[in-house]
Amino acid sequence: MASSRAKKILSSALKAIVSVGGLAYIFWKVPFGEVCSHWTTQALPWIGLILFCTIFSMIIQANRWRGLLLEEGKKIKFFTFYEYIALGYFFNNLLPSGFGGDAVKTIAFGKRFGNTANSVAAVAISRVMGLLAMFLCFFVMLPFVVTRYHIPAIYTGAVCGVALLSIFIIFAGLFSDKIKLPTALTSKIPFLLKLQNAFSIYRGYKKAFFLSGLDSIWLQISSITIHYAYFQAVGVPVDLATITVFMTITITVSMLPISINGIGLREGVNVSLFTGLLGIPADTVLAAALLGYIPMIFQAVQGGIFLCRPQKTTK
Repeated sequence: MASSRAKKILSSALKAIVSVGGLAYIFWKVPFGEVCSHWTTQALPWIGLILFCTIFSMIIQANRWRGLLLEEGKKIKFFTFYEYIALGYFFNNLLPSGFGGDAVKTIAFGKRFGNTANSVAAVAISRVMGLLAMFLCFFVMLPFVVTRYHIPAIYTGAVCGVALLSIFIIFAGLFSDKIKLPTALTSKIPFLLKLQNAFSIYRGYKKAFFLSGLDSIWLQISSITIHYAYFQAVGVPVDLATITVFMTITITVSMLPISINGIGLREGVNVSLFTGLLGIPADTVLAAALLGYIPMIFQAVQGGIFLCRPQKTTK
C-alpha cells in the first residue's frame, strides 16, 4: 500500500517536472512579453466564437453520452448530462488528482442513477469514438498537407499507432463478452462481468452506435473551428487542412502520460510544427496556443458551479 502510494507520488512529481520544465524552457527561449503583445482587441470576436463552440461541444458530448445509455438515458434530463460533462472537465483541468475527469463524472453519475457499468461503457466508447473521428479527419486532410510540408515520420507514426489502438479497443469492447475471464478474477471483481455485458450490448443497437459516431464528427468540426480561431485571433490565418493535421498530432502527443494534462508538451509540439514547418514566429504560435486555456478554464468553471450545487440521489 505504501509502495503504491509512493509510486503515485513519484509519478505525479515527474509529470509536474516535465510540465513545468517544458514551459520554463519554451518561455526562456521566447519571452512572455513578446507572446502577450499578440493579444489585442481583434481577438475578442474570435474568443467569442471559441466559447460558443465550447458550449456546443459540451452539448454534443452530453447528447452522445445520453444516446449511448439507450432507454435509460431517455429517463434522465438532458441538462443532467451536461452538468456531469462539466464536472468531468473540472476535475480534469483544475484538480491535481490521481483520477481523470472521465472516471470522476462516470462514478458520480453511476452512484446517483444506479447504472455505473453502463455509464462506464458509454463514456469509454464515447471517448474512443471521438478519437476515431479525429483520426478520420486527419487522414482525409493529410494528403493536402504532405504535398506542401514534410511532416516528421515520428508524428504520423504516433497518430497511426494510436488510431489502430483505438480501433482495437472499440472491437474488443463490442465483443468483450466473447472473452472468458478467469473465475478467480471475476469472483474478486464481479463488476468486470457487468462491464463486459455493458460493452457488448451495443452490437444490438447499431443506430445508437452510428449516432454516437455522427456526434463525434460534429465534435471534431467544432474542435477544428476552435483551433482555427486561435490563429485568427492573433492575426495569422492557417488553412483548415493544416489545422486539422497539426491539431491531431498535438493532441496525440499530449496524450502521452508524461506530463500534467499535456502541459509543456502541447506548447512544444505546436512550436515544432507551426514554427518549424510553416515558419510562423514562435511567439505568435505560443500566443495562439495559450488561448487554448480559455475554453479549458471556461469548462472547469462551469463544472465548479455544478459541483457546488446540491445533488439529488434519485431520478
